[in-house]
Amino acid sequence: MISAVIATFLVSISLSVAQSPSDQTDTASLLRDLTADFDRLAPQTIRPSDGYIKHPYLIPAGYYNQMWDWDGFFIGLHWANQDPAHAKYLRDWVLGFAGSADADGYVAGCITPKGPRPLFGKFAMKPFLAQGALIAAQDLNDYEWIRPVWPAMKRVLEYRRRTQYDEKWKLWFWDNAMQSGADNNAALTNDEKDRSAILAVDASVYAMREYAAMAILAEQLGDPVAAKAYRAEVLSTRHAILRQLWSARDAMFWNRRRDTGAIVRVVAWTNFLPLVDGVLPRDEGRRMISAYLLNATQMRSEHGFRSLSHFDAAYNNEAIINPYSNWRGPIWINANFLDWIALRRYGFNDEARWLAVTLAAHLHRDIAKWGSMHEDYDAETGDGLAPTVAQSPGGKFAGFVGWNLLAEDMLQCEVTQQHCMTLEMADTK
Repeated sequence: MISAVIATFLVSISLSVAQSPSDQTDTASLLRDLTADFDRLAPQTIRPSDGYIKHPYLIPAGYYNQMWDWDGFFIGLHWANQDPAHAKYLRDWVLGFAGSADADGYVAGCITPKGPRPLFGKFAMKPFLAQGALIAAQDLNDYEWIRPVWPAMKRVLEYRRRTQYDEKWKLWFWDNAMQSGADNNAALTNDEKDRSAILAVDASVYAMREYAAMAILAEQLGDPVAAKAYRAEVLSTRHAILRQLWSARDAMFWNRRRDTGAIVRVVAWTNFLPLVDGVLPRDEGRRMISAYLLNATQMRSEHGFRSLSHFDAAYNNEAIINPYSNWRGPIWINANFLDWIALRRYGFNDEARWLAVTLAAHLHRDIAKWGSMHEDYDAETGDGLAPTVAQSPGGKFAGFVGWNLLAEDMLQCEVTQQHCMTLEMADTK
C-alpha cells in the first residue's frame, strides 16, 4: 500500500475559468498552431544511444547536444504527458543518469557519448532522478525496470545528503549557483571563495520532492525500511523550510547564509517553489503570490514571469549563454511552468490561463520568425534572447528545443481540460 503520508498524484486540474466563444476559438487556434510547431520540433530532442550513453537520450536540441539533468527531466515530462507510452524516454533518461553513478553515488549533471562532463568542478546532478523514475513508472505501469538501478539511486540520494545537506539547519544547499541550473541566480553565488554558502529554497524543495518520490518507489519495490526513512526526511525538510526560510512578515521564502543565518533578500523565481507543493496554507500562499508574483514591479511582466524581481539592482535582460545563461530577469519557460502550477494550486485560474496563452503566443511567433526557439526571453519585450546568431556555431541560428515544450502542455490543459499533468506532489502535512 502506498503511504497516506506521501501520496501519488499526477493531478489533472479542471478548468474553472469562464471562456467567451471568441476566446475559445482564438486559443484553440493557437493550440493547433503550436502543436503543429512542436510536432516538427520536438523529435529533435531525442537521440539514439551512442557510445557511453546506452539508451536513447534527451537533449535540449539546437545549441546543446548533451544529456543534461533537469533539462531531460522536463523534456521527458512533456513526452510522457503527450502519451503515457512516451514515458519510455523519461525512463531511459533515468537509466542513463542512474547508470552513471559511481561507487560514492556521484553523478555528473551533464553526460555525453564520451562520458560524464563534470563542469565547474565536481558538478553533481540536480535532485530529479527519483521524480523522473516515479512518473515514468506510473505512466508505464511498470516499476520493475527500476530494480536494477535501485541501489545506485539510493547511493545518489546518500551522496547528496553527505555533500549538500546542513545538519544544523536541516536544509539543503548548492555548491554554487551554476550547480542549481539557474546559472547566475542572484539569490545564490558563484564566488569560488564562498562555495556551499547558502541554504537554498530550490535545493531544499527539490530534495524534499526527491525523498517523497523515493519513499513511494521504495514501497513499490518492497523496501519498507527505506520508505519509512525517506518519509521522515520529507517531513524534516518541509518543517525546516517553513521554520527557517519562510517569513510571514515579508510573505516570502528567503535563502539564508549557512554561516550566519543572514537572510538573502533577493526575490528570485526560486523563492516560489514551495508553492508548487502547497507548503503554505491557501490564504498565505495567495498573499505571497499577490504581493510578488503578480506584482508588475516585482515578477510579472506583460510577457510572463521574470526570473528576478524588476525591483532588484541586478535585474537585466542580457542575452548570455556562455559561460553561463542569464537568470537575472529573462523569462524561462520551465520556471514559468512551475509558476503556472503554483497559480492553479492556489486558485489563480484566470492568471494561470493568461500565462499559458501568453507564453504559447510568444513561442509561436518565435518559431515563425526563426524556425526554432530561444532558451530565454526578454521580460520587457518578449523577444528571444540567447542563443543569438553570433553566439550560434557557424553564425547560423542554432535555436533551442527543450523544456519550452512545456508550453504546449500548459495550453492544452487550459483549452481542452486535458494533459493537465503538473508534477507529482507530496502530501507531507
